[in-house]
Amino acid sequence: MIPEKKDDKKYSYADYLTWTEEERWELINGEAWSMSPAPTTRHQKISLRLTIEIASFLKGKPCDLFVAPFDVRFVKDKSQPDQDIFITLQPDLSVICDKSKIDEKGCFGSPDLIVEILSPSTGYKDETQKLSIYEEYGVKEYWIVNPDRKTIQIFLYNGEDFNKPAYYKSDDIINSTVLKGFQIALKDIFQE
Repeated sequence: MIPEKKDDKKYSYADYLTWTEEERWELINGEAWSMSPAPTTRHQKISLRLTIEIASFLKGKPCDLFVAPFDVRFVKDKSQPDQDIFITLQPDLSVICDKSKIDEKGCFGSPDLIVEILSPSTGYKDETQKLSIYEEYGVKEYWIVNPDRKTIQIFLYNGEDFNKPAYYKSDDIINSTVLKGFQIALKDIFQE
């Protein structure tokens, strides 16, 4: 099932806050896109394994890990009111090291590290629209996890845009640039 657009109206984060909790949406340039269906079992297993590894590494460190559903409001100016925010996404995993970006609604600004796990319904959006947004708003490190191919692409922000991605396959060990000292064996993430 492909995510559906709510309608042709332009929505802001202020509108988004009025929707019921049963409705899961993301705002991409004012367009509301559904977050259903629920992720696959394989997606959830990979998400859980990554969450455990990253959370264990972050114990006692200044960064926080959040898992979806968790709202990230992408803004260039922290004084923007809710009605002027038109991009709100729910990455699978977000690591935020600047605690001033965290409030009761989620993250206000770009996380330092974002992980998206591809699924048949969201893969295209993760590899195109979200990639573009994460680059535009200066996410320092973006991982695209492909469960079918058992690969991870890592994009690093160089201050202007993303560098050419590094590709890793299931028998590789990856290191994070943002999380200095963090490494993980992909065979442990993709195990069946």
